[in-house]
Amino acid sequence: MTSWMTPSPEDNEFGTPLPPPQAPAAQGESRKPRRRTLGLLLTLIVGFIGGLVGNEVSNNWDLSFGSGSSVQSSNSPLVTSEVSPDDASVGDTVIAQVVNAMADSVVTISSSIDDGMTTGEGTGTGVVLTADGEILTNAHVVADATEVHVRFAGETEPRLAKVLASDPGNDLALLKIDATDLKPATFAQPGTIRIGDGVIAIGYALDLDGGPTVTSGIVSALKRTIITESGALNGLIQTDAAISSGNSGGPLVNFRGEVVGINTAVARSDANSAANNVGFSIAVDEIVPVLEQLRSQAGGQVREEGFLGVGLAARTDGGQGAIISSVQPNSPASLAGIRESDIVLSVDGEPIDGQAGLVAAIRDASPGQTVEIELLRDGKRITVKAKLVARTGD
Repeated sequence: MTSWMTPSPEDNEFGTPLPPPQAPAAQGESRKPRRRTLGLLLTLIVGFIGGLVGNEVSNNWDLSFGSGSSVQSSNSPLVTSEVSPDDASVGDTVIAQVVNAMADSVVTISSSIDDGMTTGEGTGTGVVLTADGEILTNAHVVADATEVHVRFAGETEPRLAKVLASDPGNDLALLKIDATDLKPATFAQPGTIRIGDGVIAIGYALDLDGGPTVTSGIVSALKRTIITESGALNGLIQTDAAISSGNSGGPLVNFRGEVVGINTAVARSDANSAANNVGFSIAVDEIVPVLEQLRSQAGGQVREEGFLGVGLAARTDGGQGAIISSVQPNSPASLAGIRESDIVLSVDGEPIDGQAGLVAAIRDASPGQTVEIELLRDGKRITVKAKLVARTGD
């Protein structure tokens, strides 16, 4: 059952995600409200949210990558025919081939909540990772769920799934079902996604009967950052392939049949702004390191996030970066010489476009890691190094 919710505006650049994963604010970095500049409403595309952590882990930890892999076992692309962009009929054939090849690697996920006080259910989509039953989906698909089931196309009965680990900050969760001989999806090599590439979104949109919904489009932009109530999601693919509620956790696939991203959110119009076909997917470049962390969590390791110890404010002059509004005493930021009113331009060479980008960059770093931070101070660029510590508390 798909849940429809009425947005409540919030003062940040991207509007309010509906519904958001429930998680601590990312990295302990306090963020001041940003003056509303866009009226877009950002919707996480599933019925309900929360999080569970399990304690099983698969012995098969490798993702199946497409051609060109130097670090994982290489599989041939699912679709090998050359496609002329001017030949619509051939293009349609390739899309059909990709969808057919992915049919056994995409599942519908049903989550239910019944804690004695609250009951509800929701649906999403998942992608098969391993032959022995690992499945990847969005964290907000299975959050707070007391029971999770998955069902494959062509099957009549759902299979019970366990949530091995969940990372609400990066909106990914690892599930496990008892199975053998499943067909894992093939993932694109990190760094191979290009703006303008053709892509296909596959998922159980709106929990409609009759199998998954398939839409196609292009990669509209890369390395997008959006704000949710759980923090910030960064390194996202923006696509114009139509994405709807229920698509959460489903694959965004290139024309070679390789998964390039996991669909997670879509922008909606409101009274002030129009949004047409603006969807977001977690890129494979972000999935690979997060999946490694999820498997470590499933094995009993506690995940720790980096902490810098600053408050942030938005630039109002249209410039790049995030303004340091405060620095906690004896924090990594203080020890590195970061000052109030400094503007953070990059972290480890990656540009920081705003507050959300900095929050995500620090969250994804590890305690003990030294990061190189480029600052703009009094009109001059300087670089400092900060050794992060673990974030404590909420």
